[in-house]
Amino acid sequence: MMPQMHNDPASNAVAGCGPLIPPLSDSLRPLRQQIFERVRAAGMIARVQVAKDLAVSPASVTMGVSELIEAGLIEEVAATREGEASRGRPAVALGVRAEAHRVAGIKLSDREHTAVIVDFAGNLIANEVVERKPLAMTLPQMLAAMENLLDKVCAKAGIGRKELSGLGLGLPGFVDQQSGTVLWSSVMMDRNVGLAAIAGAHLGIPVHVDNDANLVTLAELWFGVGRRLSDFAVVTIEHGVGMGLVVNHRIYRGAHGLGMELGHTKVQLDGALCRCGQRGCLEAYVADYALAREATTALNWMGKDGQSINILLESLYDHAKAGNASARSIFRRAGRYLAVGLSNVVNLFDPSLIILSGERMRFDYLYAADTLAEMENLAIATGRPRPPIEIHAWGDMLWAQGAAALALSALTEDLMAAGRDSASREVAAQ
Repeated sequence: MMPQMHNDPASNAVAGCGPLIPPLSDSLRPLRQQIFERVRAAGMIARVQVAKDLAVSPASVTMGVSELIEAGLIEEVAATREGEASRGRPAVALGVRAEAHRVAGIKLSDREHTAVIVDFAGNLIANEVVERKPLAMTLPQMLAAMENLLDKVCAKAGIGRKELSGLGLGLPGFVDQQSGTVLWSSVMMDRNVGLAAIAGAHLGIPVHVDNDANLVTLAELWFGVGRRLSDFAVVTIEHGVGMGLVVNHRIYRGAHGLGMELGHTKVQLDGALCRCGQRGCLEAYVADYALAREATTALNWMGKDGQSINILLESLYDHAKAGNASARSIFRRAGRYLAVGLSNVVNLFDPSLIILSGERMRFDYLYAADTLAEMENLAIATGRPRPPIEIHAWGDMLWAQGAAALALSALTEDLMAAGRDSASREVAAQ
C-alpha cells in the first residue's frame, strides 16, 4: 500500500465549500439551515435539486429560500443550461451571497504566523505570513502579534478590521474550543487563558479558538478531500504531532474539547522527555524538536545550537540522503514510532482515510514502505484492507484556511439561530 502524495490543495478543488453531507442524513437541523448548507456545499444549485436532495416539497424550499434571500445570505444566479449557451432564458440557480460576510483565519505557530481572509462563500480574498523566532510569547505579545498580522492581511484585502464578521484562531496545544480557553500551548507562556474572549475584546470582533490540528482537519473537511467522506483522520507532523478526527461529517473534540491528542499518547514508558513535561510521548520521538535533539547528540552537532530547527533538519535530511548511517537511523527510528501511532489510529477508529499533513511530509521517511509495512503489522489482522493514506505537504496557509472555516461555521450557526429567534418572535406576536 503506497500513499498518494498531494502538494497542492487546488488539485482537490470542487465547487462550493463545506461538508458534502448526503441527503437525508442530517434531517434534525432546521430546514432553513439545511437549505443554506446545501447551497453553500454545492456552490450553485437549482431549487428543484435542493428539494430532491432534502426530500421536502418544492413549496417548503421556496419558503426557506425566500427567507434566506431576504436575510441577504443567498442569492439567485444565472446558470446556463447545457446546450443552451446562446438561446433562450438562462436557468436560475441559488448561490451563497459571497459579499454578505468576510471572516479571517489565523494560525499561530512556533516558526511563523499565517492569516487568510475569505468571503461568505469560502473564496480566498487575501493571505499573509509573518516569520517569528520560536519562543513562547506573553499574552500581550500574542495579542500584539495577532493585531499586527490581522491588520496586514486586512490591508491586502482592502478592508478594515471592523468589516470582519469573525476570526478563527488556531494554535498548538490543549484548547477547550467550546469555552475558548487555551489550557497550554507551546507558543504561550501563560496557561489557562480565556483567549477567545480576551482576543475578541482586544480586536473588536468575535474570536473562536481551536487546536491547530483540528483546524487543518476542518480545512480538509471544508475545502479538501474530506468533503465527501463521513469519517477520516488527519495526523499532523510539524513542531509537534497532532490529530483531528471527523465522525459523521463533523469534527470530534471529546467531552472537554481536548480529544485526539495523538502526539501525547505514550509509546515508551519513562522514555524521552516531551515538551508537555511528560515522558515517552509519541511527539518526543517524531516531532521537529525531537529529531533536532537526536541529530545534535548522534552527529555531535553541539556547535549548531544557534541554527534554526528548519535548517538543522534540512541538513539532517541531506546527510541521510547522502548515506550517513546515523542520520538514516534517526529517521528510521522516528518512522517506526510513527507506525506505532498510526496503527493505534487504525485499531481505535477504523477511518476510511488517513491524511498525513504538514511541512515535514517532504521527509519521505515518514511514509516509506517499511514504515507503512510496520503499521500494517501492528494493526489488528481482520482480513480487510487498511485505510488508504494520503500525504498532504502544503504548509501553514491551509491551516489558516481551517481557522477561517471555524469562523464561517460559528458565523453560520449564529445567523441561523438569529433567524429562528426572529421567526419565533413573529409567531408569538400573532
